[in-house]
Amino acid sequence: MPNAPLAPTVRRRRLGGALRRLRNEAGLNLERAAAAMAWQSPKMSKIENAVQAIRPADLDKLLTIYGVNDHEVRDTLEQLRNDAAKKGWWQAYSQVVGPLYADYISLETDAEVVCSWSPLLIPGLLQSAAYARETIVGITTTRSIEEVTALAEVRMARQAVLSRPDAPPEFWAIIHEAALHLRFASRPDTMREQLRRLRETAELPNVTVQLMPLDATPHPGLEGGFSLTKFRAPLPSVVLLENAGTATYVEGEDAVPFERAYERIRATALPVEDSLVHIAKLEEGFRK
Repeated sequence: MPNAPLAPTVRRRRLGGALRRLRNEAGLNLERAAAAMAWQSPKMSKIENAVQAIRPADLDKLLTIYGVNDHEVRDTLEQLRNDAAKKGWWQAYSQVVGPLYADYISLETDAEVVCSWSPLLIPGLLQSAAYARETIVGITTTRSIEEVTALAEVRMARQAVLSRPDAPPEFWAIIHEAALHLRFASRPDTMREQLRRLRETAELPNVTVQLMPLDATPHPGLEGGFSLTKFRAPLPSVVLLENAGTATYVEGEDAVPFERAYERIRATALPVEDSLVHIAKLEEGFRK
């Protein structure tokens, strides 16, 4: 996860960022907006920078001052304000889930759409319990057995977002075929079980899986994996880039090139039905 947090609390920061954009669109500087609310400028600045929370009545008044009449936009920001102070289930794992990882789980939880390009591993939302544990053990060099177990539990708990009854996100995963050939010497059945898990999860109506074949033509995904999370307006998309134990968040206009790149990666990958057939064949091969 990144070395610098995305926000003091990611939901409050996204609310503050949205309010700043709406203020600018309304043609108001910080001082004029604060004056319209009968506030001092520092209070407005603290709200926009996620240092201070905003009360429901103040948010409603501020959106009116900014000329926001779209009910969906107002509802989105009001919901974000209400959720900002809520504790996520992942906080029970604070010994292994730092603020940066917690930020991403929060984004994943709030997203309408999650798009993942995974050139090396099965995405966390699609992993089996055994695969999650074995890959965490293989990657980490400092975690205790207890911490590995806790991290695997977190990864499994994240998957509940895909089947929640209340508006689960659309999840589109593109996985490089090479990731399906990972060998687990101490537990040979791990990959076969993982492939079965992959096929079963792909049956959910909000989950789509594609494979990038070994003989694919060049595409933007060659630069590395990333996850793209999209939200209801007016909240901007956020991209998480990870490699070699480090990661970076980009959002808003900076996320647009990744949205375009994802479309090209999707076009280069195998069609959905062909991908599922190929996964089934690989699963059968692991039985032999």
